[in-house]
Amino acid sequence: MAYLQITVQVDPAHRATAAGVYEKYKQPFLDTASGALSKDLLVRDEDVQVLHGFRSVADAKAYLTSELFTRDVVGGLSPLLKADPDVRVYDTV
Repeated sequence: MAYLQITVQVDPAHRATAAGVYEKYKQPFLDTASGALSKDLLVRDEDVQVLHGFRSVADAKAYLTSELFTRDVVGGLSPLLKADPDVRVYDTV
């Protein structure tokens, strides 16, 4: 199993809009992204994080180049971001 962790800086005033992007694309992600197992939204005062579960690191990396991610998710979130997202891929052992 692998995890894709994306942490974004979003003003509190825009968090509901960011959560809307998450909700809009959660099911399409689970239905169409190769190897997708889970997707969770984690919210803290400092940032917002989306944790994606995949069957493999290759699946996680492939999602980062998919149209669903590059066009839809990034397109929806870009106007809300205060800084570049922190993107990390982890493999479980």
